[in-house]
Amino acid sequence: MSSENPLTSDHLSKTIKLRLQANEVEVQDMSGGCGQAFAVIIVSDIFRGKNKLTRHRMVNNALSDEISHIHAFTQKVFTTDEWEEQKRLFGSS
Repeated sequence: MSSENPLTSDHLSKTIKLRLQANEVEVQDMSGGCGQAFAVIIVSDIFRGKNKLTRHRMVNNALSDEISHIHAFTQKVFTTDEWEEQKRLFGSS
């Protein structure tokens, strides 16, 4: 990734799906399209049995190059079962 080409939501989504075996990924560019701040939701069963800190470290390690090029990165990570429960509780899709 070059500094001339900002990170896009689409690129980040594809990278997360590939590297973290994600079933579902939601990426929101919080920087108005300039690729400097992202909020992501990642649903992957590789998180099963892992605590929150370990899950976040897994994501940070998998995306270390991408994260190093942006200013802000927030993440919410779930297993498939946890995500289904979130949707049931909060009525989101």
